Amino acid sequence: MPCLMFCFYFCFCFVCSFFLKKIFGVLGIPGHAFMSHCKFEHPRHGHLGFLPRKRSRQIRGRARSFPKDDPSQKPHLTSFMVFKAGMTHIVRDVDRPGSKVNKKEVVEPVTILEAPPMVVVGIVGYRQTPVGHKTIGTVWAHHTSVEFRRRFYKNWKQSAQLAFTKRKQFARTTEGRLAEARTLKAFAKKADTIRVIAHTQLRKLRNNRVGVKKAHVSEIQINGGTIAEKIELAKSLLEKEVRIDSVFQQSEACDVCAVTKGHGFTGVVKRWGVACLPRKTHRGLRKVACIGAWHPARVMYTVARAGQHGYHHRTHLNKKIYQMGRAVSMEPKQATTTYDLTV
Repeated sequence: MPCLMFCFYFCFCFVCSFFLKKIFGVLGIPGHAFMSHCKFEHPRHGHLGFLPRKRSRQIRGRARSFPKDDPSQKPHLTSFMVFKAGMTHIVRDVDRPGSKVNKKEVVEPVTILEAPPMVVVGIVGYRQTPVGHKTIGTVWAHHTSVEFRRRFYKNWKQSAQLAFTKRKQFARTTEGRLAEARTLKAFAKKADTIRVIAHTQLRKLRNNRVGVKKAHVSEIQINGGTIAEKIELAKSLLEKEVRIDSVFQQSEACDVCAVTKGHGFTGVVKRWGVACLPRKTHRGLRKVACIGAWHPARVMYTVARAGQHGYHHRTHLNKKIYQMGRAVSMEPKQATTTYDLTV
């Protein structure tokens, strides 16, 4: 009797499922939409365009490209090195027709950056070749600071501290001045790109929060004007300070190159954002259940694995500069509003 009841129940379920599939087919609804099994495909977790996810070789951001040169503009610098001081938030009106928050106020996070003046210590000329830019030569400043020369030593105190001393003596001679003039003449004749070598002034940071005595050095490309005008601008900036307001302006959009915060060695859930497994899963939940087939007998690079998370070099595009001000010691209470009760 129980066997007959089971057969009758099985036939009843089979007939019901058959007619339900027919009805769903007429309505255009796929049958698997009402089934209880998992999906057989889904978008992958994590972007493969940022591989390998390893630690950056240096702590500062590196500009691997510069804006396209426009000779119709005046010669100007195109980048600047700044330091993150903290974050806050702003309330702004959104002007985006079609958006749900159009004509409404939204709260958005903003980053506060500290930008002490940079010092130009060199000029580099490049010529364009089929295999990329090739250096024509370099013209160095006659006087360089200690924090700039520290960058060329691993341990400044235990070193001879002779960086740029011979070059300084050579630049004072007649032969040195002639060599510098020949290099500048070669720039005007052969160069397609002119860049200046500038370094930061960490001692001018407020409270010296970075704790580093070695200056960060980078190349800054000069865009706009002719090659002769670019060389003249670079020569006029040599051994002088460059302020942030001479490179960027308020309400201007720029790209930001930096290294993200490091989180060390993390698992696949935090590193790639994969889903946790069900509660009764054997040997852990925060894992990837299947890491690949038996053959090929290796783990593919597309499979999420545990490893280094954070401290990666990243570039963010089109960041708006909301406000530019002076140091607090020079001009206090710049970020106040009419509704600020603390003033």
